[in-house]
Amino acid sequence: MTKRRVTPQQKKLFMQLHTKKGVASAAAIGVHRSTGYRTLEQAKEQAGNQPSEDSPPRQRTRPDPLATFFESKVIPILERCPDIKPITVFHDLRNTEPEFKPNYRQTLERRIRAWRAQNGAEKEVMFPQTKRPAGTFAIADFTHLKSGEVTIQGESFRHMFFHFRLPWSCYRFVSVVVNGESFTALAEGIQGAFAELGGVPHELRTDSLSAAFRNLAQDVAEDLTGRFKALCEHYGMKPSRNNRGVAHENGAIESAHRHLKDRVRGELELRGSREFECLDAYRTFVADIVARENARVAKDIETERGQLNPLPPSNPCDCEEVMVTVTSTAGCRIRKVYYSVPSRLIGYRLKARIFDDRIELFQGETRIETLPRGHRTHRPNVIDYRHVIQSLKRKPMALARLTYRNELFLRDAYRHFFDQAMESVSERQACRLTVDFLALAHENYCEAEIADAIEASLRTGSLPDVESLRTRFAFQEPSMPPQNVAVGNLGQYSNLLGNRLSP
Repeated sequence: MTKRRVTPQQKKLFMQLHTKKGVASAAAIGVHRSTGYRTLEQAKEQAGNQPSEDSPPRQRTRPDPLATFFESKVIPILERCPDIKPITVFHDLRNTEPEFKPNYRQTLERRIRAWRAQNGAEKEVMFPQTKRPAGTFAIADFTHLKSGEVTIQGESFRHMFFHFRLPWSCYRFVSVVVNGESFTALAEGIQGAFAELGGVPHELRTDSLSAAFRNLAQDVAEDLTGRFKALCEHYGMKPSRNNRGVAHENGAIESAHRHLKDRVRGELELRGSREFECLDAYRTFVADIVARENARVAKDIETERGQLNPLPPSNPCDCEEVMVTVTSTAGCRIRKVYYSVPSRLIGYRLKARIFDDRIELFQGETRIETLPRGHRTHRPNVIDYRHVIQSLKRKPMALARLTYRNELFLRDAYRHFFDQAMESVSERQACRLTVDFLALAHENYCEAEIADAIEASLRTGSLPDVESLRTRFAFQEPSMPPQNVAVGNLGQYSNLLGNRLSP
C-alpha cells in the first residue's frame, strides 16, 4: 500500500471526532491509528500540556508478535553471543520456530536494538584529540592497493604504498613498495620523506611493525627491531607505536589512506588506462598526484618545515645486508628467492645489500652486480639468460628440464618458439634451435628484433630459420670514414710569429 501524507484537513477532522467516538472510530476518515496518536501528542506539546508522570503509559494497539519468542529464545542468544547480528537471530528463528513469520523481521531488529540499549555491553569510546604543534609529530604506515587495479606491461602489478604524513600541515610522502612490508621499505620511505622535507620531526609513530618482521627468525626480528631503534636515534627522533591490532589509534594516517587510494583510483579513471610501460612511469604518476596534494597546503608545510629538527650530516644504511655464496648453478638464494649471477662468480662469497626493488652484490667494497628484487610467491626466480648462455651453448639439452626455464626466456616469443618446436621436431633439435636464438640475440644485441621475426614466422605456421636470421642480424663493426690530415710546414709558424722571436 502506498504511503500518503495526512493533510491538515484530515488532522482537523480527526481532532473533532476523536473526543466523541474515540481514536479507532475517528481513524475511519483515512488516518491510521498510530498517526492519530502521534497527532494527539503533537497537539499536547504545542499547547504546552506535557503528559504528567502519573498518566498511564500508552497501550499497545495490536498484540505483540514476539511475545512467545523474545524472552525465551532471543534474549538467551543475545546474552550468549553479544555481537551477533539481528539477521542471524532472524534466520535462526525462521528455522526453529514454525510460528515465526517473515514479516516479523523489522519488529525483531527494533526489539533487539532497544534491549541492547538497556542491557548491552559497554562499547569502546573514541576520544577526540587535538593536533600536536607543528614539527613535533609524524606518522607512517603501509597500505595496500587492490590487486589488478594497475598493470605493468600487461601483467597485474601487486604492490603497496608507504605513506608518511605530518598531521599538522597534512604533508604527505608516498612511495611505491614492491615486495611488501619490510624494514628496508620502511627505512627507504622514512629517509625519502626526510630528504624531501629537509628536516626531522620530534616523534615518529608507526604500528607494531609485526607485518614488517613476519616469518622471520626470532634473532633476525630482534636485530631488525634494534636497527629501527638505531635509525630513530640517528635522526634524533622518538619512536612510538600504537597497540597491536588497534588501527584507529593511528586515525591520522588510516583516514588519509582511504583518501589517497580514492585519489589514485580517480586519476586512473581520468587517465583512461591502468596500463603503464614500466615501474618508473607508475612511480612518476603517483608522485605527481602527491605533489599536487602537497601544493594545496604549501603554506602550512613551509610553516611546519621551519619547526623540524635539522637533518644529520649523513644517512644510515637503509638496507639489509646478508652474506651469500654463489653455487655451481651460477646463482644464489636470498630471502627464499633464487637469483642468477655471472658464472665467473661461482664459488665466491658475496655481500648482498637488499633494497625494496633491487639487490646489490659486493665483492669486498666493490659493487659488481645489481639485480631486480624478486618475491617468493609471485617471482621465485630472477634469471638473466646472459649469465648462463655461454654454458648453455655447450649443454643445450639442459634446457629441456631446466628448473627455471620459463624465467630464462626474456620474451614470450622465445617461449612460444620452444613450445612449438617441441611439437614439430625432436627434443634435441628444439633445445638446440632455442639456445641458438638466445645466443644470437645476446651476441648481436637484437633481442626485440629476433622476437618479432619469430612471432611473424609462428603466425604463418612455420618455424624460423636460424641461419637466415643470423645473416639478417649479423653484427657489423662500425667503420670509420677515412680521415685526411694535412701536415703543415713548420716554417709557416715562424712567419706567423714574425719578429716576436727576436730579442
